[in-house]
Amino acid sequence: MEEQEKQSAHTFFCDRLQQNGWEEIILRDEATGCKATIIPSAGAILNKLELPHEGKILNLIDGFKDADDWKANATNGFKGAKLSPFVCRLNNSTYQWKDKTYTADRFILNGHAIHGLLYDVPHEVMIAEASAFMCECKFLYRYKGTHPGFPFAFDMNVRYRLEGGSRLTIITTVHNRSGQTIPMSDGWHPYFHIGETIDTANLQINATKMLEFNDALLPTGKVIHNKQWFKGAPLKDVFLDNSFVLDMDEPMPHCTLSDPAVGLELYIYPDRAYPYLQVYTPPHRKSIAIENLSSAPDAFNNKIGLIELGPEDSQAFQTRYRIAKIKKEDGKKETHASWWRSLFSGKPKS
Repeated sequence: MEEQEKQSAHTFFCDRLQQNGWEEIILRDEATGCKATIIPSAGAILNKLELPHEGKILNLIDGFKDADDWKANATNGFKGAKLSPFVCRLNNSTYQWKDKTYTADRFILNGHAIHGLLYDVPHEVMIAEASAFMCECKFLYRYKGTHPGFPFAFDMNVRYRLEGGSRLTIITTVHNRSGQTIPMSDGWHPYFHIGETIDTANLQINATKMLEFNDALLPTGKVIHNKQWFKGAPLKDVFLDNSFVLDMDEPMPHCTLSDPAVGLELYIYPDRAYPYLQVYTPPHRKSIAIENLSSAPDAFNNKIGLIELGPEDSQAFQTRYRIAKIKKEDGKKETHASWWRSLFSGKPKS
C-alpha cells in the first residue's frame, strides 16, 4: 500500500512541442524531474535523458542541438540512430539470401555498409500520452522494401515509456510484411556521458567474452575471453570498439556506466533479444557509445545471432535505462551492479 501511494504521487506528462526546427516529444516525471526527449523526424532517436542533480540539470545523452545540427551531422558518429535491418558493418556491403546476392549500400565507411537503412527516416507518431503511473509515446515506420539491397517490406514500431524511479523503457517491434522469410537484426546507437569526459567514469558489463574482430572490425567467428569489465573498471585511457557477448543469466543490470566524481550511474537492462553489447569510445572522449544489438556485426553474412523472421511474424526487442545516485555506505561507494554480483557469487558485501 505504501509503495502504491508513492507511485500514485508521481505526476507524468507528455508534451509535443515544435521547437529547435523540429517536433520534440518530451516525456517527463514531475516527481523526479526526469525527462526524455524523442525526435520523430530524426529516426525516432532519444535526443535527451535529463535529471536534476546537485542544483544542475544533467543530460546523459550526447545528442543534437537542433534540426540543423542533426541534418549536418546525423552520419557523423550516428548518434542515437536506430540500426535496422542490419547492425554495424556489412562486409563489402553485400550478402546472400535465398541464393540471391544483395547490395545494401546506403552509407559506406571504408568499403563496408554500416548501420542499416533506417537511421534517418521520419516516424509517424501513433501515441503520445500520460497517465498517473507513466507517460509514453509510440512511433511507426512502414518500410516498403524500396532499397534494392533489402527488398523486403516490414513495419517497425518504437515505443518509449517513462516510469517512476527515472526508468525509461524502449521497445522496438518488427513485423514482417514481405510475404516471405527475411533476415533481420536490430539495435540502437546511443552515446552516453555523465561527467565532462568518460575518463572519470567506470564501466561494468555482464560479459566475460567478446567477439574477435579482424582489421576491418568484422567478426572472425572466434570468441575472446576477457573478464576486464565483468567486475567494472575505469575508462581512463581505454579505447574500445568491441562487441561483447552478454551473459544473460547474470543478474541485471547487464551494464553500468558510473561516474563517482559526479555521483550518478546509469544502469542498462537489455532483454534476451539484445544479447550483444557494442561499446565504442570516440576520440573526443566526451561520451561513449553503448549499443544494444540483437546480433553480431555482419550477421547477414556470418549468421551470428541472425533472426530469420517468417511472413507476418513479429519480433520485439527491449532495453531499459535507469539513472540513480551512487550509494555510499561507511564512506565507500557501491554500485547496484556490484552489490548484486557479490550477493549471487556468495561473497559478502564489503
